[in-house]
Amino acid sequence: MKYIVILADGMADEPIAAFGNKTPLQVAHTPYMDLLAEKGASGMLDTIPKGFSPGSEIANLSVLGYDVPRVYEGRGTLEAASMGVEILPGEMAMRCNLVCINGDLLKNHSAGHISTEEARELIAFLNEKLGNDIFRFFPGVSYRNLLKMKSGNKHLRCQPPHDYPEKPFRPLLIEPQEEAAAETARALNNLTLASQEILSKHPVNQRRAAEGKDPANSIWTWSPGYRPQMLPMREMFPMQSGAVISAVDLIRGIGVYAGLEVIRVEGATGLYDTNYEGKAAAALKALAEKDFVYLHIEAPDEAGHEGDAELKKKTIEDIDSRVLKTIFEETGKMAEAVTIALLPDHPTPCAIRTHTRNAVPFVLYHRGIEPDDLRIYDEFTARKGGFGSLCGDELMKLVFSQK
Repeated sequence: MKYIVILADGMADEPIAAFGNKTPLQVAHTPYMDLLAEKGASGMLDTIPKGFSPGSEIANLSVLGYDVPRVYEGRGTLEAASMGVEILPGEMAMRCNLVCINGDLLKNHSAGHISTEEARELIAFLNEKLGNDIFRFFPGVSYRNLLKMKSGNKHLRCQPPHDYPEKPFRPLLIEPQEEAAAETARALNNLTLASQEILSKHPVNQRRAAEGKDPANSIWTWSPGYRPQMLPMREMFPMQSGAVISAVDLIRGIGVYAGLEVIRVEGATGLYDTNYEGKAAAALKALAEKDFVYLHIEAPDEAGHEGDAELKKKTIEDIDSRVLKTIFEETGKMAEAVTIALLPDHPTPCAIRTHTRNAVPFVLYHRGIEPDDLRIYDEFTARKGGFGSLCGDELMKLVFSQK
């Protein structure tokens, strides 16, 4: 048996009035998701452990079968692994967003989805002006960049910027969770305010403003941690080899620590215009050579953060017709049976434009599975599924129990 998990980031939602009080998943045309539900078995998965915020790093670690309270060290350290940035003893890593500040408001978390090329120019500028023996910036993909700090204390209360669109930014600045972290918090907040002084004057932002685009006029640092200690998946589950396919450093970094080969797909953007066909082809090629593939698609999550329900519906339909269709049909021709699991990591409701901790629907299929009675895949129908309600690492244990 081989195994593939198709993770549609943030695909779950809440009923929307404009959709007749249905979710984007319910109104989307998804014949292959529904086919999986008809031929497979469904359930609900709680991906967020008690005491943790519903971030993609937490949810994807859970889906992959990790004990989050034991292994989690922050988003920044995971992304650093994907970027090839080593976290040394005495160093702390943090996600460093390029964001748009409008007056006193945090307008958005992505500076209008700034291009990677523009972001790299700004990160180099930040290193030139603000980098030193303590702080160092590293470029990532689009707005998702990295900051390393020497001798930083990770016990900080940080606010993810995607949780607070159009909210005043000053009350969201970093606070220490303990007195020993107070100096780290002060230093990081001063760095953020200093970035605002210099970024607005940079030619990249002046050009973006002239074109009517949101400027990347501030950094936003969050999710601090030290180097994590994670077992590779092959030591946890009955598999010898695996691969991860994603457009974002966070998921690639989790894959590095999980012992999975990171496969990069040309044209994969993390947005609605990603290379869906390329991802499907890469997943099938990897599946022919390996036991396990984790195929992550970011597009529904970003549409949710934008509050664009129609776009989210389109991304779901694209996943169905341009990814799932191909994988379902081609794996059906393979000599060795393949278990397909489909699910989001967390909901990203368009109405609130951020993640929630509600359980997500999942469906499992392989040609020997005993189907339940469902015929549709969505957030509400899956509650009646044959697998019931699972939590955390129980899904991955279920996946690898399929024979």
